[in-house]
Amino acid sequence: MSDTTSQTARLSSLTGLLLPLSDRFLLLPNVAVAELIDYQDSVADPSAPQWYLGPINWRHLSLPLLSFEAACGSRALVGGRARIVILNALGGRPDLKFIALLTQGIPRSCKVDSQLSYVDVPLDELELAAVQVGETVAKIPDLVALEQWLVEAGLVQVVGPGI
Repeated sequence: MSDTTSQTARLSSLTGLLLPLSDRFLLLPNVAVAELIDYQDSVADPSAPQWYLGPINWRHLSLPLLSFEAACGSRALVGGRARIVILNALGGRPDLKFIALLTQGIPRSCKVDSQLSYVDVPLDELELAAVQVGETVAKIPDLVALEQWLVEAGLVQVVGPGI
């Protein structure tokens, strides 16, 4: 393959991660994930939203642990293969660099290109689109909106403007 062809192939595709949840898969760009860690128990205040599972400790930081399923109206489930994905926050808030998301297994790497097929299925408020990745229908989450939910619920102290 020539250098030009190789460079074009790299520019037209990216590495994605399929995150297994209890009732759906999420598709994220590889760079959105900082780390995958073992599940940690956490305790949320009883008055907190059902999607907030409490704080966890990661690299000397206290991060909010969220259930995407519960944020979309389903129940938060902690299965036997539960893990936590640490996501790089995208909202540009200086006080929110990472969030923790409950998953039900180990994310799977996949190549995503410009020929990605969109799927016409119902979407929840925090889902931007549904796409076909191989045999899997995956939802693309609105991570900036999820971060905003954290702020609006008072679970993150805002010290500066976000985007």
